[in-house]
Amino acid sequence: MPISLPRLGVGAELVFIRPGILTCRPTLVTLETMSSTSERIRSLLRAVAGALFTPGKTPASQPAAHPRPQGRGTAVSTRSYPGDFTGKARIAYAPKPDGVADPGEIVWTWVPYEEDYSQGKDRPVLLVGRHEKWLLALMLTSKDHTGDARSERDYLDIGTGTWDRQGRPSEVKMDRVICVDPAAMRREGAVLDAKRFAAVAAGLKRRYGWT
Repeated sequence: MPISLPRLGVGAELVFIRPGILTCRPTLVTLETMSSTSERIRSLLRAVAGALFTPGKTPASQPAAHPRPQGRGTAVSTRSYPGDFTGKARIAYAPKPDGVADPGEIVWTWVPYEEDYSQGKDRPVLLVGRHEKWLLALMLTSKDHTGDARSERDYLDIGTGTWDRQGRPSEVKMDRVICVDPAAMRREGAVLDAKRFAAVAAGLKRRYGWT
């Protein structure tokens, strides 16, 4: 009586001998089994390719990297800076050393460079008023500008204070009014006493017509 045998093929299987060592030994696999397995693999590959390359779809993009904390370098958000303030404002003096930035206080914040708002550094500034959602501030510098080519009315001496840990005398830069986001304050430096603030206020009135 004739006997029908399945078509045979040669396969292989991995055999575990001991940790770190595998060997391979031949096995007999029916061609029907091989064909069925190949078809399943092809179906799986077609499904994966369809999911990745369906027209109108693109792979999910990577999330944008968070900006680095700023010292000297690029602004956290250059689009949010409205530019230096050039209008008239009301001078305010209401310091409250409570962790919230108020006019009359010297605080550290990110200040954009005058020639390029997309770049800047952390600097101490004196808060002198408000405009809409912004605090208005004058930059402080420890560089002595006495006798410089620039007009003396561009810089006003305010002496020393706890805002400078090295105890250096400071000058207020009067020719540029900076807009400061209250949420962008790094830390409070000190409260400028009323007498020295009055000298700064007088300079703002003379130069810009503030009230």
